[in-house]
Amino acid sequence: MEERQEILKGHKLHINARKTATITGVNDVLSFDAGEVLLQTEQGILLIRGSELHVNRLTLEKGEVDIDGKIDSITYSDSTSYGKSGESLLGRLFK
Repeated sequence: MEERQEILKGHKLHINARKTATITGVNDVLSFDAGEVLLQTEQGILLIRGSELHVNRLTLEKGEVDIDGKIDSITYSDSTSYGKSGESLLGRLFK
């Protein structure tokens, strides 16, 4: 019987010319569309905003995501504030 080892690689964010982003340490993709991508990472919630955003590669087993498009902003928030009742998503992100 083969044992499964979980490898923690940490969280990294690499942006090239505001056109491509490679992100590691991703635990879950909460939502995405052409205007924004919302990720749960090992370092908290990550919101990427822009236009014509595309998720090119998604490997949750390795915790890796590649995004391309025009990246306008990147915002982190604590994952502990995600999911509180009575608050909007934007309200939780921009406290």
